[in-house]
Amino acid sequence: MSGIVHTRRGRGEPLVLIHGIGHRKEAWAPVIDRLAEHHDVIAVDLPGFGASAPLDEGSADGMHAYVEAMEDLFDDLGLSHPHVVGNSLGGAIALELAARGSVRTATALSPAGFWTEGGRLWAFAVLLGIRASALMPPGVIRWVGAHRWARGAAMASLHAHPTRLSQEAFLGDVAALRDCTAFGRVLRAGSRYRYRGRPRVPATIAWGTADRILLPSQAGRARQQLVDAAHVPLPGCGHVPMIDDPGLVARVVLDRSRSATPTTSERAA
Repeated sequence: MSGIVHTRRGRGEPLVLIHGIGHRKEAWAPVIDRLAEHHDVIAVDLPGFGASAPLDEGSADGMHAYVEAMEDLFDDLGLSHPHVVGNSLGGAIALELAARGSVRTATALSPAGFWTEGGRLWAFAVLLGIRASALMPPGVIRWVGAHRWARGAAMASLHAHPTRLSQEAFLGDVAALRDCTAFGRVLRAGSRYRYRGRPRVPATIAWGTADRILLPSQAGRARQQLVDAAHVPLPGCGHVPMIDDPGLVARVVLDRSRSATPTTSERAA
């Protein structure tokens, strides 16, 4: 069993949502209802994040272990080649799954792995700063959470419109970032990671034009490297774009899933 905690809603072809480092399945709350109108949506907590237990210490390190954990989840849930959508770390996982042919389509929102060395160092510095802020005294965090402008300042690196984050969502996200056990392990593995695969299934790479962590210039590197993928800008969106423009994000995801070649049973119908 994969041991991955997940939520599930909707009907239709399965679509799996994969969050980024330090986040949790609730990252998809702004778009999950829209997607569930068309899909059986499974939002996951990656191992060592949210409510999921970490991977075993003896398991393979880095991206390979997370990709295999997702494939184990597919087997546990009886999902045959689901659509996948990922953000940041989750975007890289989605593209790795696409390179293995384990999924039907992949949509990657600001995926990791297309950085230069300078871009990687910048991203890691910002992420470490965000993690450090989550370790502030609980009273300080509660005070920040109670003030809209303070929540916005605290989350400005992640979202282009951080003041849209509710107090409840802010406190939950900070707790998830503070308590996650895999942050350091994933960051260490990321120091050696580049995406070198090539999707074997239809793939879309979408990038927020206001991404302050994985800078939009990396979208150009992705475009040069993966010429067969669809490349879509997300105007005015940050690194975690679901709260910035949920309608646009949902449209990008649904456009990709609808573009897939019909299965044999669908053709017969």
